[in-house]
Amino acid sequence: MFQRNIVTALEKWRLQPNRKPLVIRGARQVGKTTLVQQFATGFPQYIYLNLELAADRLPFEQFTNIDNLLQALFFLKNKSYQQKHHSLIFIDEIQEVPEALNILRYFYEEAPEVFVIAAGSLLETIFDQKISFPVGRVDYLVVRPASFAEFLNAVGETAALEQLQHTPLPAFAQHKLMQLFHTYAIIGGMPEIVQHYATYRDITALAPIYESLITGYLDDVEKYATSNSQVQTIRHAIRASFVEAGKRIKFHGFGKSNYGSREMGEALRTLEKALLLHLIYPNTGATLPLLPDTRKSPRLQVLDTGMLNYFLGIQKLIIGTPDLNNVYGGNMVEHLVGQEFLATQYNALSDLHFWVREKTSSSAEVDYLLQWEGKLIPIEVKAGAEGTLRSLHLFMDTAPHSMAVRLYAGPLHISSVQTLEGKHYFLLNLPYCLATQVPTYLPWFQQQIEIKNRI
Repeated sequence: MFQRNIVTALEKWRLQPNRKPLVIRGARQVGKTTLVQQFATGFPQYIYLNLELAADRLPFEQFTNIDNLLQALFFLKNKSYQQKHHSLIFIDEIQEVPEALNILRYFYEEAPEVFVIAAGSLLETIFDQKISFPVGRVDYLVVRPASFAEFLNAVGETAALEQLQHTPLPAFAQHKLMQLFHTYAIIGGMPEIVQHYATYRDITALAPIYESLITGYLDDVEKYATSNSQVQTIRHAIRASFVEAGKRIKFHGFGKSNYGSREMGEALRTLEKALLLHLIYPNTGATLPLLPDTRKSPRLQVLDTGMLNYFLGIQKLIIGTPDLNNVYGGNMVEHLVGQEFLATQYNALSDLHFWVREKTSSSAEVDYLLQWEGKLIPIEVKAGAEGTLRSLHLFMDTAPHSMAVRLYAGPLHISSVQTLEGKHYFLLNLPYCLATQVPTYLPWFQQQIEIKNRI
C-alpha cells in the first residue's frame, strides 16, 4: 500500500484535546480520499460520505440540528450511534452541498467528540461563490504530491529510505540513492503514477496516466468556469504553466499569448488557489521577517515535476545523465527541489521563498530561503565549484550568519568559503537527493561549524 508521511500529521490531529473538523486541501488526484481511507483503518467505525451521491447528500440538505444529522448518518450507513465517540466521518466532495460546509461548525461546537474530516475538489469551490468555510471552527491540512522518501517507501526501497534518513548520509549509500532520485525525478510524485510504477516498473506505460491527469485538470476548468472566455484563459494558463515552470514570469503575454496582465493574473491566481501551481514572489532582504515583494516578477512552481517532464517531453533526457543540472538548463532539478520542500509542509499557508537583488550593475538570485533558528538559510541548486556561486556570495555578504547550503550531484562535505568582499562562511554541500532532509541537517551543520571553530 502507498504510505504517506502526512499520516503522522493526521495522528497529531486525532490526539488534539480541542480538535476541530479537519478540511483536507489539495489538487485533484493527489490522493486525499485514499489517504483518509488509510487513516480510517485505525478507527472502530468509519463512515464514508460522497456528496456527489444523492443518498449521501440528503441528510445535509435536510439539516435541522446536529444530533438529528448524526443519527441520520449512522442510520444511513448502518453504524452504531452509541459508538460515535470512536467513529470517523469522512465527507468527500463536500463542495457539492454548500450547506455542508457551514454545518462543519456545528460538529465543532456541539459534537466535538466525533472525528470529522472533509475534502473536495478545489476548482469547484473557487467558481461557486455560494461556498464559504466556517472560519475559526475548522483546521486545514494540505496534501501534495509524494516526496522522494514516500516514493522510496512505495517502491519497496526500505534500506535506501533508512539511509536517506540517516544524518550524515553514509558515503556507500549515495550512488544508489542518486540513481533512485533520478527515477523519481522522471516520474514525479502523483500517487497514481507512483503506485503504477511501483507495481509494474515500466516508465513507458505511464503516458496514459499523465494524459488523464492533465486532461482532467483541463476538463475541470471547462466544467466550472463561468464563461467561455474564462475557460479559454485558464486552459491556456494550465498548458503554458508547464512550459514556464521554474522560471520567473510576467502576466502580460504569459505563454506567448495575447492576454493582458489582468486576465492572465486572475487565471494564474485561480489555479494557485486550487493548488495546481504556486506564484513565488522574491524576498530582497537577508534577515527576518520573510516579506515577499509582490511588485516583482514571481517564479512559477507547478504541481508536479513528473507531469512537467512528460508535458515538455524531456523524460528521456534524464535517463543516464550523471547530473540533473544538465537537464533543461538546470530548471528541472531546481523545480523538483522546490517540490521536495513543499512535500513535507502540510500547513495551508506554507510556501517557497527565494532571494533577489536587482541592480543594474549586479543582479543576483538565490534559489531558495529556509527559515531556521531565527536565520534565513540560503540554498542553491547548482553544479560547479564553490567559487562560481556568485549570487550566494552576495547574499552571504549581507547575512548576519555564516551558514549556506548547496544541493548538487557531488558528495556530502562542508567547505569554508570566502566572498569577494572577504567574508568567510561555511557551505554545506549536499547531494540533491537529500533535499527533504535539509532541516534535519542544519543542526548537524551548526554542530560541525562549532567543532571547526574550536580547532
